[in-house]
Amino acid sequence: MKQIAIATIAVLAIAGCGGHSSMLPGGSMTSAAAPAGHGAGEDTTPILKLLKKQVVIGSTIDPKFGQLNPYGLTVADSTTGDFSAGDLAVCNFNDKKNVQGTGFTIVALHPTPGSKPLLVSSSKTLLGCAALALSPSDDIWASAFAANDVPIISPSGKAVGNIKGKPFNHPFGQVFAQPKTGSPVFYVSDAGAGTIVRINLGSKFTYDVIAKGFAVNHGKPGSILAPSGLAYDASIDTLYIVDGTNNTVVSFDNVTTIPNGGIIVEKGGKTFKGPSAGDAKLVYSGSPLDGPISSALLPNGNLVIGNTGNPSGSNIMVEITPTGKLLDTRNVDKGASGALFGMVATGTDDSNTKIYFNDDNDNNLQALEK
Repeated sequence: MKQIAIATIAVLAIAGCGGHSSMLPGGSMTSAAAPAGHGAGEDTTPILKLLKKQVVIGSTIDPKFGQLNPYGLTVADSTTGDFSAGDLAVCNFNDKKNVQGTGFTIVALHPTPGSKPLLVSSSKTLLGCAALALSPSDDIWASAFAANDVPIISPSGKAVGNIKGKPFNHPFGQVFAQPKTGSPVFYVSDAGAGTIVRINLGSKFTYDVIAKGFAVNHGKPGSILAPSGLAYDASIDTLYIVDGTNNTVVSFDNVTTIPNGGIIVEKGGKTFKGPSAGDAKLVYSGSPLDGPISSALLPNGNLVIGNTGNPSGSNIMVEITPTGKLLDTRNVDKGASGALFGMVATGTDDSNTKIYFNDDNDNNLQALEK
């Protein structure tokens, strides 16, 4: 593992100075070159209202194993291995019989309608893959809920590492973060322990459990609610976490400097204690949030959250500002609830933003665009 860690950090150190997008359980955009001014004043333009077109990019069912139920979603920054810059990477949570938590495939799709899925990886270390994050060089880091590990896959699909054991307990969310100053890291959320873990990259991996106490429902695969939908905004060094049990969105400011044991989330998910409690904030709570799992960080610094618990006939996206102002909602699938998992946004400003999302009812990747 030591050699893997050295190789990984070397690649990140070289590539990490450019822009980067990366999504989880969803999936959420992270950006090392995020547009300036996220902290200088909110953009209250409802992006969901601007994106009038909803198009199907392509099926997420892998062509070899026929696996279903796409969860993790992220976007590639570079042309490496099986990925071209801008491609979408998706992992499947279920096998071809649709048994929850038994999927282990990753596919890539070009971001244009009519795309066909390319099988990138089919490692059993990905069992129950719930979230994906890519390094700037397109190394794939996954949160595998059922396998209870964090596999590392090369852009060409080769397994190059696997992190198992403590402090991970059924990983459920993941995001890459390259702060303006300091070294790149990955953040992982756990569905078993309700924790947020920072993976520090170097000659060997080290770990900080920066937060604990998030609510978990210990649900079986297909009914899991836990901290997820991680999104990182490098322009303000802030990590956003979706809490599907308490229907809240929480932010951790100055997240790079939060130490091991820094934050304890109190019962109800709205208050915090611990040495770094002052950096934890409740962004939004309550309706129209309903069992949210995924999120996407928009180029303007706002968030779109994906519900899974709406009544039948509703799969609702919720758009909010970083201070919790509700901007808009959008029902993107009128079929059975629980179809929204991976989400990611691309673009540089309000004029060219697109939102990609996995639709588990149709087993496909879709986009909202102008």
